[in-house]
Amino acid sequence: MPPTSASARSLAWVWSPLLLLGIVTATLAWLVIALLSGRQAGWMAVLAALELGFMLRLGKLRAGPLRVGLTVAGTLLVALAANWGIASAYLGGSMGLDPWNSALRMGPFMAATLIQLANGAAEWLWLGVGLVVGWWISR
Repeated sequence: MPPTSASARSLAWVWSPLLLLGIVTATLAWLVIALLSGRQAGWMAVLAALELGFMLRLGKLRAGPLRVGLTVAGTLLVALAANWGIASAYLGGSMGLDPWNSALRMGPFMAATLIQLANGAAEWLWLGVGLVVGWWISR
């Protein structure tokens, strides 16, 4: 019996769970580092972009606009979720709520206000660098 090789089509779906795993782990890592250090940790945007780009490569998603778009959008999603979590953890801690309940109760306008107040020019610069790195690593 001749050996059979697995086709590339059989693994075409692997990139989507890897992307989801990368988004979740990058968000949690950013949240934990920021809460333990007491700072916003904007530099984590670069690490998040690298992780997402490598996860999509590992999942065998072909280079092109789809991979670039997913990496950049995923990096923005990680930054938004992490900043929302940081804001809700600080706000909820002062009210006696755990971060999860505080995140669910905090509205988008309150979150946007707290994120704008907490992030300075350096954090926005790190986010920009992260987006450029995500674009570069996934093209």
